[in-house]
Amino acid sequence: MTFQHLIPVTIVTGFLGSGKTTLLSNLLKSRKNRRLALLINEFGEVSIDGALIRDSANGNDQIRIHDFPYGLIAYGDDDHFIPTLQAIAERRANVDHLLIETSGLALPTAVMELLQTPALAENFILDATLAVVDTPLLLSDQFDRNLEPNSPQSAVAASVASLFEQQLEYADIVVLNKIDALEEEEDLLLAEQRIRDRAPNVRFLELAYNAQLDIRLAVGLRLHQPTFIPQNHRFTPGSDTPTLNCHERLNGHAHSGFAGHNHGLATHKHFHEQDPGWLSFVLRSSELQPTEALKHALIEIAKAEPLLRCKGFILAADPVQTVLVQGVRTRIALTTQSKPQASKKSELVFIGYHLNRNTIAKRLSELTGTVWK
Repeated sequence: MTFQHLIPVTIVTGFLGSGKTTLLSNLLKSRKNRRLALLINEFGEVSIDGALIRDSANGNDQIRIHDFPYGLIAYGDDDHFIPTLQAIAERRANVDHLLIETSGLALPTAVMELLQTPALAENFILDATLAVVDTPLLLSDQFDRNLEPNSPQSAVAASVASLFEQQLEYADIVVLNKIDALEEEEDLLLAEQRIRDRAPNVRFLELAYNAQLDIRLAVGLRLHQPTFIPQNHRFTPGSDTPTLNCHERLNGHAHSGFAGHNHGLATHKHFHEQDPGWLSFVLRSSELQPTEALKHALIEIAKAEPLLRCKGFILAADPVQTVLVQGVRTRIALTTQSKPQASKKSELVFIGYHLNRNTIAKRLSELTGTVWK
């Protein structure tokens, strides 16, 4: 099998709530004629991200979506990842590129390692790994290690910081997302510096306004082929790699002094085992939900409990409609959906560190005046 016939793979990693799914949804809109396969991995029993991606695909038969809502793909007990990729390889004539969105609690190295195994290496090649970063969260020190080891949040802070730093370490490209929420110009420079301090060997830094990134900055980069063929990127100053004459058309492209480096496929041999403290569960309610009360409830719960991510669809009252809920810690966004969901119940996925399901359900029920279980 020649390199020209291997299916290129882009891995999209990033911590919980960084905006990976929204970024991918926007990439689909600019795919032109590319035939794409997508693997969406969620740490929970309900696939919320998969539903959002399918809405963006809008039934296009050139986009195939595979949901993995039952754990971390490519990790030790996953028996689905390799067979799914082998099935994709069997229809390679209809696949130009494979995009894999890992869970926010996973490292990309697990996928990278399996791509090198005899079961997959004859059909796939790593194209690039993108780490998507929630820039406002980065600037709020939420990825810093807690300096007070005996504080209640120290274990959460240490686990979050470790996972975040390793996701950056194994990325070729870091995408600073949600930068439209920054208030000062200096904030962007500070965010770039914080990334540089944590991951000095990242090849490229990209900027995403409203989770939008030119697809040429994410697909077809060939960063892991034996001979790097530059297309829309260039190395940092000092490299002898040819560059584009004009970079203005690549909106959001930035080179901030990152040193060029080459992972090499053989580099990724580390295998990350899931921290058993991370938990996910789904709560459901058959009653119509008061949206403002629900938003307030989720904010209060995030203040009191180690809740880092919540997402799902609710059936809202006054007027009756489907509303998408996206929460990152105490930042809660409610978005009315044009299409009603198939489920007749409200469903919310909660992800956090040593969360107590009964405590969350009781508090949510009290604050909304509805029954959640």
